[in-house]
Amino acid sequence: MAEGRPFAVVTGASSGIGLELARCAARDGCDLLVCAEEARIEEVARDLRAAGATVEAVQADLSTEAGVEALWAAVGAREVDHLCANAGVTLGRAFVEQDWPRIRALVGLNVLGTTRLLHLALARMAARGRGRVLVTGSIAGFVPGSHQAVYNASKAYLDSLAYALRDELRETEVTVTCLMPGPVETEVFERGDMADTPIGRTRLKDDPARVAEAGWEAMKAGRAGITPGLANRLAATFAGLVPDTVLARLNRWVAEPDGETRRD
Repeated sequence: MAEGRPFAVVTGASSGIGLELARCAARDGCDLLVCAEEARIEEVARDLRAAGATVEAVQADLSTEAGVEALWAAVGAREVDHLCANAGVTLGRAFVEQDWPRIRALVGLNVLGTTRLLHLALARMAARGRGRVLVTGSIAGFVPGSHQAVYNASKAYLDSLAYALRDELRETEVTVTCLMPGPVETEVFERGDMADTPIGRTRLKDDPARVAEAGWEAMKAGRAGITPGLANRLAATFAGLVPDTVLARLNRWVAEPDGETRRD
């Protein structure tokens, strides 16, 4: 890693928003540490190096304490200028039909792993007196997620956590920004058993590169939060005006798999 260059850590960087955030960091001249559970992260690192970036890759399962510790060990004594806590998964279908190990893995990654990483990084940033953090939440956090119940709950947690941590650090030069996109065209819908749902099939998903760019720039500017896209901002506003019972029913309409009986 080159001395004097900003150092960025990006999780969930093997695809989707995380990959695009890593590209944003590389474009802005950051030295990079990228992390994902898949072996593909090594290929991502090679591609970024070929484009001129200085990149180190860590393959780790951040849903486990050991995985987070492995990532932090790779950070070592280096000061993190930019942390993009992006790693996360979704999980569709009715709660009682989901396999417990997958529920546990989702909570482990989206909630516990992210919280542990933020605890490690923010303590060091606060001691140093500066740093920028981007947490990938979602507008799903505003909506009770019928047929995505645990996922939406995890994003509600992250949205809330990001804003709370930002307030705690308001008298420092450390900022926390919450990226709250709508549906994005990534692999999460197929991986999360949602390919056969209206939201999984729609072509109206956002482009991950545009979402990442918006989040990266908001983080650099120290903004509190960003929801890319006018339609998503309107949906977020709408969610704050509608009863939760109605929001849960609306989520069912977009998240219930094909072939299941919808109760209107």
